[in-house]
Amino acid sequence: MKKICIVGGGTAGLVTALILKTRFSSLQIDIVKSDKIGIIGVGEGSTEHWKEFADFVGITIKQLITETDATLKNGIMFEDWTKQNYFHNIIGDFSNLKFAQYQSGYAYTIINNFKPKEYTNKDSWNNKVKHNDLPNQFHFNTFKLNNFLLKKCKEKNINIYEDEILKVNIKKNNIESIESKSKKYKHDFYIDSTGFKRLLISKLGAKWKSYSKYLPMNEAIAFPTPDTDEYNTYTLAKAMSSGWLWRIPTQGRWGNGYVFNNKYINAEQAKKECEKYLGHKIEIGKNIKFEAGTLEKAWIGNCVATGLSSSFIEPLEASSIGTSIQQAFMLMHLIINYKETDVELYNTRFKFIVENIRDFVLLHYLTNKKDSKFWKEFKPNLPLSLKINLEKWKYRLPIEEDFPGGYQLFNGNNFAILLKELNLVDKKSIKKEYNSLSKDFKDYTEQKIRDYNKFYSDTNTLGHKQFLQSFHYK
Repeated sequence: MKKICIVGGGTAGLVTALILKTRFSSLQIDIVKSDKIGIIGVGEGSTEHWKEFADFVGITIKQLITETDATLKNGIMFEDWTKQNYFHNIIGDFSNLKFAQYQSGYAYTIINNFKPKEYTNKDSWNNKVKHNDLPNQFHFNTFKLNNFLLKKCKEKNINIYEDEILKVNIKKNNIESIESKSKKYKHDFYIDSTGFKRLLISKLGAKWKSYSKYLPMNEAIAFPTPDTDEYNTYTLAKAMSSGWLWRIPTQGRWGNGYVFNNKYINAEQAKKECEKYLGHKIEIGKNIKFEAGTLEKAWIGNCVATGLSSSFIEPLEASSIGTSIQQAFMLMHLIINYKETDVELYNTRFKFIVENIRDFVLLHYLTNKKDSKFWKEFKPNLPLSLKINLEKWKYRLPIEEDFPGGYQLFNGNNFAILLKELNLVDKKSIKKEYNSLSKDFKDYTEQKIRDYNKFYSDTNTLGHKQFLQSFHYK
């Protein structure tokens, strides 16, 4: 293995290039990207997996804030999905409150009917920031993030070619070379980061597996809105008549989008609904029709598909960047001297990653919301994996053994919040489970929760925008 070619210059391709080059400095890594493919910089969010990537490749929080218009993200605020708004926010105190694998912190919140604000990052509800309590997730201006990652690639001596691939040459179920109008590229290994085009992997017989029977959304509009005096420290996911609206703050403007089921409204109707909610006119930056699903195999021959080339689940939990990061780390451990067993291992783990995201996103829709035709008519079709887990989790909280395969984005902490807020647990059973703990550990749990409340009673905070601006003067 001497030369790797990544086709596609979006976030997935650049993240993959940076991870592989950091790990294998002697490898020649080339990116072939087409300048004909535009980027609408209307905001994008990460999961906590961004921190591992940033630390690994040498990206600092100052660089992100000053070069990508990044803002801090503590999680996702779900507005109007249930009777009270809830916050998907994984914080250290509660996620670390465990006895072995048992989630005593979340159990305590369930049996004591904690309101969302009582067990999530309280500063976030007021758009405040503590210097000693920064998140490991961010919002970005997508266009500026792309330019920043390109710059980091060049700093690591990754070759960037502006070119359009027109031909893929296959020999014995492997890619022998790829060609543009004027140049042939011949490498040992290829990574398809061409998005929905799947330019390389499709030539190797990759098959698409649709999730449309599970996930209801199939279209989205995206649009920017002007800057504001203050920023949320979270992504807003507001339930709408036929889907949901995202609002992501970046420095200088907001990124927004309405993800909907086009059986109930079209793009123009979605635009009008957004304008009514926001109180002003908007201009659609992009209209995307999509089908949720995944490749049955993301690694075929000497080619791996990553990012949108390999799977697409609606952006409800901002899983896109995190998936690309996890795929790249997984590939990093298997690519050198790979055998068929490594390919099989990758594809098995990838299957678990995507199914984990699918199940977690679908779980949000198990709500009793009935205030529009869409919400009244939506009847969730549960995949077997989620159905089995919900039957278990009704009577006990999730443990690690419920999540096979490794590299998955969402674990028991993430699921526990939704199980609580969607009333999918039997409180008597959860109480019985909690009360079976030793007195010492119950005392420990309850003291930690008191410590948490004391920590957030500290008013030594800055406004989100003030905190971000301070980085520009350091």
